[in-house]
Amino acid sequence: MNVPFLDLKAINQACREQLIQAMTDVLDSGWYIQGQKLNEFEKKFAEYCGTEFCLGVANGLDALTLTLRAWKTMGKLKSGDEVIVPANTYIASILAITENDLVPVLVEPNADTFNLCPENVRRAITPRTRVLLPVHLYGQLADMENLMEISSDHNLLVLEDSAQSHGAQIDGRKSGSWGDASGFSFYPGKNLGALGDAGAITTSDPELYEVLKALRNYGSHEKYKNIFQGVNSRLDEIQAAILSVKLGFLDEQTKHRQKIASAYLDNIKNNAITLPVVVSPEQHVWHLFVIRSSRRQELQRFLMDNGIQTLIHYPIPPHQQQAYPGLNNLELPVTERIHNEVLSLPMGPSLSVEEAAYVAQVCNRFMSKD
Repeated sequence: MNVPFLDLKAINQACREQLIQAMTDVLDSGWYIQGQKLNEFEKKFAEYCGTEFCLGVANGLDALTLTLRAWKTMGKLKSGDEVIVPANTYIASILAITENDLVPVLVEPNADTFNLCPENVRRAITPRTRVLLPVHLYGQLADMENLMEISSDHNLLVLEDSAQSHGAQIDGRKSGSWGDASGFSFYPGKNLGALGDAGAITTSDPELYEVLKALRNYGSHEKYKNIFQGVNSRLDEIQAAILSVKLGFLDEQTKHRQKIASAYLDNIKNNAITLPVVVSPEQHVWHLFVIRSSRRQELQRFLMDNGIQTLIHYPIPPHQQQAYPGLNNLELPVTERIHNEVLSLPMGPSLSVEEAAYVAQVCNRFMSKD
């Protein structure tokens, strides 16, 4: 049996006719930037997340970068302010911070959930700390209740990185609605994926919304009148139309991901493999199913030899990247161990229960004496 890591073609095939109709509607409208389809999606996604506002932008990195930039524009941040972020995140979270001349403060994550650890956050706060940037890694919401309590105690802004957590929730409150703002990615492989790059910002702050609305559009609310030095980061009509269609399938696909994850958790039984820890079922939407093994290279080869495609998210932590020489001297043993051991198994709405059972069987044969 061959099991692909993620079959995007099969995922999109499930709603092919609706996608074709959506794209045809945009084509026939003659309006391709900042039109009705964008407005419709922004309203739908804000309602889905439980926020007052949503702004479509070009990608997930821009969503984070523009939010921090807006806070600087509003006078809530200044160059040199510190942003606390988990050390094991994807580099985009760090890029958004440094692009705004802010200082990333990398803290060790919870080794079980891979998410920002409240205790480590408290120890990392200094007089220059202004923002918490929890990353809901692999699809599981961070400990937002405790993190929001910390933010309240220290008067900190909270920017959620929700790029991997569309629809995850704690007590009915969804990703993207906990912090002062949140950045989403709709990269094609995400749980809610466009057919190209796309992103969004959610917030319930009307002032932030108005500033962001201008910043993403050359700093302008009205054509040829520029109140800020903005950028061009607009979610185009065709991607907005596609996302509106796919949003209608998201909850059903999330349930399937959770079903596959349960099959893995129940059936993979191998001391050489550490399974992910789930805080609560609704808190994890399983963008990725990430296991750990000190024999990762051998395990990945064994799975490949048995027709199972896996990926590593992520092989090199941000503080060891060439792009950030100033961080290279940091010692972050938990983060480094995570990056040396993680391996992502096949996961997605098109993965069958039978395929998941096969993956579990092969995992259990790894290093067996049979």
